[in-house]
Amino acid sequence: MRPCRSFPTLAAIILAADAVHGAPVTFNTALPVGGGEFVVRGLFIFGESGQDPSGADRRHKAFSSIAVLGYGVNHKLAVFGVLPYVDKELDMTLMGSRVNRAASGLGDMSVFMRYTVVQRDRPGSTFRVAPFLGLKAPTGDSTRSDAIGSLPPSVQPGSGAWDVFGGVTMTYQKSEFQTDAQLSYRIKNESGGFDPGDEFRLDGSLQYRLWPQQLGEGVPKFLYGVLETNVVYRDRNQVNGNNDANSGGTTVYLSPGLQWVTQRWILEGVLQLPIAQNLHGQALENDYILRAGFRFNF
Repeated sequence: MRPCRSFPTLAAIILAADAVHGAPVTFNTALPVGGGEFVVRGLFIFGESGQDPSGADRRHKAFSSIAVLGYGVNHKLAVFGVLPYVDKELDMTLMGSRVNRAASGLGDMSVFMRYTVVQRDRPGSTFRVAPFLGLKAPTGDSTRSDAIGSLPPSVQPGSGAWDVFGGVTMTYQKSEFQTDAQLSYRIKNESGGFDPGDEFRLDGSLQYRLWPQQLGEGVPKFLYGVLETNVVYRDRNQVNGNNDANSGGTTVYLSPGLQWVTQRWILEGVLQLPIAQNLHGQALENDYILRAGFRFNF
């Protein structure tokens, strides 16, 4: 079973740096956080999975409320901390009866750093490349149970394991648009006999200024249209050292959205729609993921 296990992920919650411009919503940006400055982000994610080939009529729902704090050590190096609160539930038919299994609480905390290695500034444009590396700690509870028994990993607030993740992000920005791309990999480790498959992601984003069409004096408010795509591949899970044939595979998302951008803060939202899902066995398919939030730098 692989319902909605893709979030909260770091690619979905990393901060934008320059609040005068747009930024990708579902993954990272290479734009810097100013030296000595802080960036705060709040992100709210709701996802639902219900296309169940197993016949058990499974339906998985997950809500995450995520707090992110970033700090610019200098103009190249930034460090981030991420703490989610999650609420998950799984409805399914078991032995002829409909059952609900649910849990909520603090999830696993992540910390990571991002360093700019390429910076090419020209009149009216900039290009940045920034690798990042981080660690996810098992701060969330992974031992919840109900009247049926121990909850499945997809419902637990935490994973019970340490993860290592990293990648590289690239940004090209002009006054009227911005493009971003990211390549990342997450090593997921075993806890309690359950070893989730590692995850590989390739992400792209275009943010285009819809209003105002012409820039005047001062720093006005901007409305950006956002279109993103995410290719997510996950290895099969392992249970007690054996591959789970009904887990893992590839999902491709297309994510339209909007951003309202001012000099210091951003309001944003996107709807992630799976346009292709090539999953193994009877893995549960995603229906959609809705992301909305705000960013503020000071």
